[in-house]
Amino acid sequence: MSGSVGGPLIQESYRLRRDAELRLGEDGSLTLRQTRFQLTLERPGMGRRALLLQLAADWVSDVEVGRLISGLEGESRVLAAQLLLRRLLAHSWLERRLQVDDRALLDLVPTGLGRGSLPESRPHPPGVRHRLSRFATLAHERGRLVATSPLSTLAVGCADVALGAVLVAAVPGVGPDTVARTLGVRPAAAGRVLDELATARILVTEAEFEAECDEAPLAYWSPEELRLHHRSRAGRHALPVGGTYRMRERFEPQPLRRPYDGARAIELPLPDLATIAKVEPAFSQVVAERRSVREHDDSAPLPVERLAEFLYRSQHTSAVGEAGGQEVGHRPYPGGGGVYELEIYPLVARCDGLDPGLYHYDAVGHRLEPVAGWGAAADRLLAYARAAGAMPRPPQTVLVVTARVQRLMWKYEGMSYAMILKDAGVLTQQMYLVATAMELAPCALGAGDSQAFAELSGLDPLVEPSVADFLLGSRRAAGPPGTGGRP
Repeated sequence: MSGSVGGPLIQESYRLRRDAELRLGEDGSLTLRQTRFQLTLERPGMGRRALLLQLAADWVSDVEVGRLISGLEGESRVLAAQLLLRRLLAHSWLERRLQVDDRALLDLVPTGLGRGSLPESRPHPPGVRHRLSRFATLAHERGRLVATSPLSTLAVGCADVALGAVLVAAVPGVGPDTVARTLGVRPAAAGRVLDELATARILVTEAEFEAECDEAPLAYWSPEELRLHHRSRAGRHALPVGGTYRMRERFEPQPLRRPYDGARAIELPLPDLATIAKVEPAFSQVVAERRSVREHDDSAPLPVERLAEFLYRSQHTSAVGEAGGQEVGHRPYPGGGGVYELEIYPLVARCDGLDPGLYHYDAVGHRLEPVAGWGAAADRLLAYARAAGAMPRPPQTVLVVTARVQRLMWKYEGMSYAMILKDAGVLTQQMYLVATAMELAPCALGAGDSQAFAELSGLDPLVEPSVADFLLGSRRAAGPPGTGGRP
């Protein structure tokens, strides 16, 4: 693990990964724990116990391991301690630090756990230049700059600030000589640094970089989409994923009902669901006839009663209760943990019984709450929606779906935004089915003008961003249900 070739000693040190903890049992056992993973040593012995405690507190080198064990149990027990150290390394319980003499260069931080979780070593080929991967990301984590890639289960911590300069130089391409000059180290140390950066896929060869940009399957992925997919799915990393309630001790949970000024609310009529069920087509027919319809009947705009029925059947919230310390409810569609973070804001351009403007649908009280009158931002939002929906004329209503992200992120970790997008997809399908059953004209959009919505609504995009958009209007009487639509 160490070497000296034409210069100072290249040495490695180890410590317990920072997202793990060491627990002492009453029976004398030691347990390593990290979220859903744990490793228990029932009778570790004095030397290995001291080694684990030291690894949990600070960096420990191979030389220090020998001294520690020899002093406590004698030289005959050093091999057993080294085997434990290698076992912990192989199962990704330890971070590694590469250093020259007393100068730390970089930290190797495993993101997975278990045997086989570390990537295979990728020594740099002689004479081949390396570039910064298209998928590499730099972020501040626990007081250090860390480079990561969703293509690897090994991250790199910049223990020396000069390593950041190496990554910058690697944008056009570097070789061992450039790494040596930038870090101010001998070629042997520079080669080891290059090997570690290549193993972590922070740096890739010129040929690999071209494949990332121009060849399937990597060329299809944007770095942002691949990172989101990687972070929100368990398996290739050991980061917390799921209902960890990570904000429970820091913030109060938001209520299920979105608060607005109730004094100006417009009460909506309740639909008679029993009567509706007797006259509407069968569910199988509704599913078969579901289409995106891109023309609205401007001679007979959607009346407020029909909009009220649509909103009720799509989003009405009932059965308010509590789970895990926060309010939960029930809607016509499933939502992660019953949290129901999604809200609907109708931007009404033409609707009989309503003035043009932006409204919020109170899904608990079944009412519309005026948010803003018509203005320049509303014009932009409507124009974008018309273009995105490929509509010949402006839509009658744009239903902007937002997410109260703090409600979901209060409970869920690692997967919150991915869950928001899934919930938005489920809501979109619900709106399609309701609109088809009501013989209205529905059309979901792939994107919307989030900045225009933020300006119009006055909502902070970090608190309640818009995440989906849905066009709704009255359907022209003539023509089949799918006229102007797509499957």
